[in-house]
Amino acid sequence: MWGERLNGLEYILSLYQVQHIELAEKLGIKKQNINLWIKGKQNIPKKYLPVLEGLFGINRSYFTKELTDIDKLEIQKEKLKQDLKPIVERQKEEFRVDEESDYLVKVPVYDKEELNTIERAIEKAKLVERFKQVIDIIDENPYMDTYALIVELLEKAQHEAIFHKTIEALAHYLEVLPEWINSDPEQEEFESEIFEVFDDYNH
Repeated sequence: MWGERLNGLEYILSLYQVQHIELAEKLGIKKQNINLWIKGKQNIPKKYLPVLEGLFGINRSYFTKELTDIDKLEIQKEKLKQDLKPIVERQKEEFRVDEESDYLVKVPVYDKEELNTIERAIEKAKLVERFKQVIDIIDENPYMDTYALIVELLEKAQHEAIFHKTIEALAHYLEVLPEWINSDPEQEEFESEIFEVFDDYNH
């Protein structure tokens, strides 16, 4: 479940444990200005955005927007990097389906598990958001029963090999997933048989 969206500046000040008066002093302005920015009664002047970015090491775009859960996680990740100064031990290849990736992407593995944990949390949050967007495409979605079944399968059968093989086969069949991506050497044989079933009923 998504949390309440917060003003970016308010969230960052809370996360970094910086008081309004402290920030005001650093910016050379009155505390009331900070309060107005946080309450949304006054926009943060553009001249202060690079200063805020420099003070917190956070991209300036986050200070002026209402944050999503994904935004909050990204900010937490940046703070962890500043606090822990992690080292990238290696790069691992992971499967990603989104508009920005080419299916297989290089993902850093840090020497600090806190960073690896939050990276996974961000990817989970992105998947949840995409699933929500798919369901919300139209008000009365005619495929809600199918979505409900998918959730049931994920809850009760996500460890079953046949579940993953069938999903991957369907992704190949509908050309959602390139043929060159296979999770298992036996997948090709499995798909050659199940595709015949798909052909019989895909009309």
